Amino acid sequence: MIYLNDDIAGFDFEAALPQLSEQRREQALKFKFELGRKTCAAVYLLLCEGLRREYGIMEPPVFEYGEHGKPHLVGHPDIHFNMSHCREGALCVLSNRPVGVDIESVREFKDSLVRYTMNEQEVRQIEQAERPDVEFIRLWTMKEAVLKYSGRGIVDDLKHVLDEIDASMLTTVVGPEARYVYSIYQ
Repeated sequence: MIYLNDDIAGFDFEAALPQLSEQRREQALKFKFELGRKTCAAVYLLLCEGLRREYGIMEPPVFEYGEHGKPHLVGHPDIHFNMSHCREGALCVLSNRPVGVDIESVREFKDSLVRYTMNEQEVRQIEQAERPDVEFIRLWTMKEAVLKYSGRGIVDDLKHVLDEIDASMLTTVVGPEARYVYSIYQ
C-alpha cells in the first residue's frame, strides 16, 4: 500500500514529536534544517498510519538496520516497507514482500552527474526528452528504488542498475509542472 504526504509545508513538526518513537525522534532532531526534521517525521507517521490500517499495529515502530542501512521492523520480519522523502513530499510503501522506493524533487542537474550515473542509452533518453530534468529524476528514482529494494544502497556502478531488473516498477511524475517523481520497485 502506498502512503504519500506532499504537504510538507503544512506539516506540524511540533505536534508530530510526541507521536514518534524515541529512536525516530532522535533521528529527526539530528537534522540541521526544519525541512529535514519535518520530512523525517512525516515519513515515519506515514509508516505508522500504514501499520495501523494494514496490520492493526498501534505501537510506534522501532527499526533495526541491515548491513547497508535498510530498515526493518523489530518484531515483524514478515512486514516489508520502504520510505523516502524530499522537499516536496514523504513516501512510504508497505508490502508482504520486499520493496524499494524513492521520491525526488525535480530540479536542475549537472551534465557530469548524468554522465557518471547513466549509461549511454539513458543519456540519450534524457537528451531527447521534452523535459530532460524530469527524465533524469525519473531514471534516478528508478535506480534508487532498485538499490533500496536490494538493501545495497548506492553502489559504485550506477550506470547498470536498471539493466536486469526482474520485478515490477511503478514511476509517477506528480504535478502539472512536474514537482516531483517517485518510483516503487517490487
